[in-house]
Amino acid sequence: MTSAHKEHIDPHTGTSTTGHEWDGIRELNTPLPKWWLYMFYATIVWALGYFVVYPSWPLISSHTPGLLGWSSRGAVTQELAALQHKRAPMVSALSQASLPEIVKDDKLRGFAVAQGRAAFGDNCAPCHGAGGGGAVGYPNLNDDEWIWGGTLDDIHQTIAFGIRSTHEKTRVGMMPAFGQTGMLKASEINMLADHVRALAGLSTEKSYDRAAGEKLFGEQCAACHGDAAKGNQEIGAPNLTDKIWLFGADRAAIAEGIHRGRGSMMPAWNERLDDTTIKALTVYVHSLGGGK
Repeated sequence: MTSAHKEHIDPHTGTSTTGHEWDGIRELNTPLPKWWLYMFYATIVWALGYFVVYPSWPLISSHTPGLLGWSSRGAVTQELAALQHKRAPMVSALSQASLPEIVKDDKLRGFAVAQGRAAFGDNCAPCHGAGGGGAVGYPNLNDDEWIWGGTLDDIHQTIAFGIRSTHEKTRVGMMPAFGQTGMLKASEINMLADHVRALAGLSTEKSYDRAAGEKLFGEQCAACHGDAAKGNQEIGAPNLTDKIWLFGADRAAIAEGIHRGRGSMMPAWNERLDDTTIKALTVYVHSLGGGK
């Protein structure tokens, strides 16, 4: 309100106006309720007190510690340290026991499964799913079919050193690109795709010739997947007769795999996780339903 403004009282409400006017509409000078103002002032006082009592103001290399010297991060650190201290005896027992000894001891196995479930959620679930159900290109860990073997030692080897990882002990195996390398023609790839579907009891194209498919499979695929197409876990060649498909069972997906090849990978977790955690993960994955 300027000094030149003379107080104007709104005739309808009896309230003075601020002097602001737009198109004949005057702004009422309505004061805020006292209770609201008192609460607002209280929040200011509370905020100032919070700045003094708790860590708040940033400094050049740190921050003000506050009179209480308490922080939520510090509290979490203390709680985690207390939890680790509480679990220390079981963690020690887990680290010293062999995998067969762990699964034979009910108490130790239960602890390993609990620890492994937590580690799985943090590290493995993004690819294999929260419950290990897998996805396209990521194996289902709940069934009893294993590309690289489902024993405790097999699972431990796979987790620790990965598949086609950079670790020197990694498992290595991949399917060649029969189409891109010119090893097979498009018609032969389609023939093999139909034959692979037939092996699993799935429908095929009317043009499919079983005898020709068997001959082509024997020449190109049996060396890895076996004459009966039951797979070879030593080289990661999957069983083609079990109706379990890592990249999809439709004809186009199978033909694409034959044309482009397959070569998924899994990181070597021993470079990120300690041996005890890998043991716990091994027991947990083994317990999901498909452990041998």
